[in-house]
Amino acid sequence: MTTPFPFTAVVGQDDLRLALLLNAVSPAVGGVLVRGEKGTAKSTAVRALSALLPEVAVVPGCRFSCDPAAPDPSCPDGPHEPGPGARRPARMVELPVGASEDRLVGALDIERALAEGVKAFEPGLLADAHRGILYVDEVNLLHDHLVDLLLDAAAMGASYVEREGVSVRHAARFLLVGTMNPEEGELRPQLLDRFGLTVEVAASREPDQRVEVVRRRLAYDDDPAGFAARWADEETSVRQRIVAARELLPSVRLGDGALRQIAATCAAFEVDGMRADIVMARTATALAAWAGRTDVLAEDVRQAALLALPHRRRRNPFDAPGLDEDKLDQTLEEFGEGDDDPDPDGGGPGGGGGRPSPDDGPQDGETGAHPEAGEAEGAPQASGGGEQSAVRAAEPFRTKVLSVPGIGEGAAGRRSRARTEHGRTTGARRPRGTLTKLHLAATVQAAAPHQRARGRSGPGLVVRRDDLRQATREGREGNLVLFVVDASGSMAARQRMSAVKGAVLSLLLDAYQRRDKVGLVTFRGSAAEVALPPTSSVDAAAARLESLPTGGRTPLAAGLLKAHDVLRVERLRDPARRPLVVVVTDGRATGGPEPVALAGRAARLFAADGVACVVVDCESGPVRLGLAGQLAGELGGTAVTLDELRADSIAGLVKDVQRRAA
Repeated sequence: MTTPFPFTAVVGQDDLRLALLLNAVSPAVGGVLVRGEKGTAKSTAVRALSALLPEVAVVPGCRFSCDPAAPDPSCPDGPHEPGPGARRPARMVELPVGASEDRLVGALDIERALAEGVKAFEPGLLADAHRGILYVDEVNLLHDHLVDLLLDAAAMGASYVEREGVSVRHAARFLLVGTMNPEEGELRPQLLDRFGLTVEVAASREPDQRVEVVRRRLAYDDDPAGFAARWADEETSVRQRIVAARELLPSVRLGDGALRQIAATCAAFEVDGMRADIVMARTATALAAWAGRTDVLAEDVRQAALLALPHRRRRNPFDAPGLDEDKLDQTLEEFGEGDDDPDPDGGGPGGGGGRPSPDDGPQDGETGAHPEAGEAEGAPQASGGGEQSAVRAAEPFRTKVLSVPGIGEGAAGRRSRARTEHGRTTGARRPRGTLTKLHLAATVQAAAPHQRARGRSGPGLVVRRDDLRQATREGREGNLVLFVVDASGSMAARQRMSAVKGAVLSLLLDAYQRRDKVGLVTFRGSAAEVALPPTSSVDAAAARLESLPTGGRTPLAAGLLKAHDVLRVERLRDPARRPLVVVVTDGRATGGPEPVALAGRAARLFAADGVACVVVDCESGPVRLGLAGQLAGELGGTAVTLDELRADSIAGLVKDVQRRAA
């Protein structure tokens, strides 16, 4: 068995270690989400935590880890007779990103069903994690159908399995710990809220600390057992402190003053629902127990807020998680009592420390740039070869899903329908080639009528190859969303360009959350350029869009041809990923011989390839030429105005795209 890296040997990362220890003291806190760049000891610290957890008492032979003092009356292995039970270490169960639904929740024991003709349940990872840790590395990449199952189990403390003739319910209470790199996509809000605490981690910029990290890692790699032995005393000390804090926890008093501070803080930061208040109360209580106190102080409330609120506060879509600590201190002081002033350094017991104030992106209440005074939609626009400086984008808004019609087979994502290996089961078919996912119920149903003819005499089922059925599954895929943005002089009015950039940023955010690749092609003057090759980084796309200058003529055909070339190259690199082209323009085409006719011929290339296209019509003013609508017709897509892109209107846009493709 591999020797884990000692928890107490992790250098720095005080907030991360404190959050994990608080959950070890009080599992009711609700778990930890660890956000940070790669190589910051996220997984190392989580895996090391399991070695510090106290042993658990279990019913001997129970596959669902029932407590002998209070066994689950619905346990599939029950009923259990009273007894002393056995003790074993707490488990840490890892949920792989590519796990199947059967592996997570359990399924019918296929071997016994086919060999013995009996229905028997084979437990999944949720059963293994009961009364232990369920660890999901790269939790933001978890398939949506697994996220739904995980949410249900975390909310109810139990797993319900109703499938293939099996009806099972078993307890599933676990400490949920997830790690993620925000550069690879965000979490769904429903799952984000299920994590009690969140921690931002980053590599230290202090040379001495970085040297110590390397020194300890090299020593561990050379001799894991010897390195762990050198930290054995520290590990034992922390383990004993966890046990003492657990015993003290029921005696900790959460006074009315602390409760008022908790409620006032959650209200001040406008968090949704009441889960934040409850998590803060449990966290503050655990902090007091960890410090060996029976009273919750203001410093506990402050530290609890820094751990429990950053991922719950209302914020603009592109803001990084975080809290305004000045605002937090003002709230605590206003609703504090007497000597319970919050610790200005945020140094709670156990070396928690405070989280740095967010200094990237706008704070609550801030928005993107607004048009300057006197710059109206009807203001004179740049023409010819003049170039206007870049304007800031308007505030992004939330959109509904814009999907590619049909069913694809691309990379797993959250946008369009697709046949996948890990989606929900939608039916069965005869296998074409190698059988990969057996549909048991359909296989049994196909074999059942032939049992007498095949001479069956025992309980086992006689199955032949012709009886086997492949499960067909449907999930969601990520797409290539290619933005083709008109940056010519006709788009140069500052108010209009600000609104256009805000709309594109909104769609970029949606693409980021749905695990799409995004690309950006711009055209102005006499040519088009690939401002950003297809990538998974929405931050890079947003930065390129923000600095985009405008001016010059409108080479619409060049922009479309450049986009078509990008799709051709990407089709060779990733043929399974379906594209969605979003053309942002007023439809004008100028410059060169026959610019309108040339743009029409370029647009028809997309229609011939069957590429899903949407034209965002940026034309404004009392006189409208309808050129964007004509372009959409040539593309075989649909046209929408900027206002129609907002959440309430985009559902109609999806229907239009699908209707045209039908």
